[in-house]
Amino acid sequence: MRPGPRLLRLVGLVSALLALSGCVFVTAPFGNADDALHETTIRGEGSAKILWLPISGFISDTPSRQAFGLIEQPSTLAQVSRALDRAEADDAIRAVVLRIDSPGGTVAAADEIYTRIRRYHEATGVPVIASFGGVAASGGYYVGLAADTLIAQPTTITGSIGVILVGVNTAGLLDKLGIENQSYTSGPHKDILSPLRPATAEERAIVQRVVDSLFARFVDVLERRRPDLDRAHLDTITDGRILAAPDARELGLVDTIGHIDDVIDIARERAGVDNARVIRYYRGGHAPATLSAGLASVAPQAELGPAGSAFERWLAHSTGPQPLYLWRGAELR
Repeated sequence: MRPGPRLLRLVGLVSALLALSGCVFVTAPFGNADDALHETTIRGEGSAKILWLPISGFISDTPSRQAFGLIEQPSTLAQVSRALDRAEADDAIRAVVLRIDSPGGTVAAADEIYTRIRRYHEATGVPVIASFGGVAASGGYYVGLAADTLIAQPTTITGSIGVILVGVNTAGLLDKLGIENQSYTSGPHKDILSPLRPATAEERAIVQRVVDSLFARFVDVLERRRPDLDRAHLDTITDGRILAAPDARELGLVDTIGHIDDVIDIARERAGVDNARVIRYYRGGHAPATLSAGLASVAPQAELGPAGSAFERWLAHSTGPQPLYLWRGAELR
């Protein structure tokens, strides 16, 4: 039985009062009560299955906590890995559709998910189709490159191929506040990217080499996975700009443009079946009723606590600067 909104609010209020009074307590997350993956049929019939696998929001390998820390949501990497593990054991799965609606995320998570999807395809031979939603940019597009066929909606925003490593310099503010940096390091570059002081020219060169290396990885994957890419415009394609779906198709970043029904038709064709059930996996007690429904959890999204994007929640718990395959405009609005 899942906790209702009133119970979640009550527990949150009690937690806050106990915290204010100086009490410390530990509680098991409600979200772990039913951690198993369940299967539900969304549409269609027959013994063959097409797995609809959503990949949405900020892509990370770090679990997120919501509803005052009581509910733990698995990371994107964990969700995709578990789904593919289950699909690999099911011979009835004849195609997988990655429904991507994401501006990207961390370099490490995007690359690991890409690799896990490719490993699944190589082990099973099952065709993988990427269906782009409203946004499939940067790391979202990178993950999509693991698919054999890339399909954008007419209104998809994609591209943003590149790397960003966010840093700030607060030294001027600290000077105004009368605060001095007194960090101690074992070497001259140990505190590289510290927000407490300006970066030196040498440090900027060091960081830029790291960014360039990760960018080269992105471009290498792009060129290997998209053989029909318009290489005459490669510098334009990879300068970080976002692209509308028609431009992405013209440049070879996607194969075709279509809606969800078109995606399912293509998945059936790639699977070599006339009839197939489109299924989704879910956790918790409530199965998604449609392909576009959010992932089922123990509480509706509106009840999961303070507002804020997945990127903002990740940023709040981040231990330091990390390189990102991310179109920041989509998460920092």
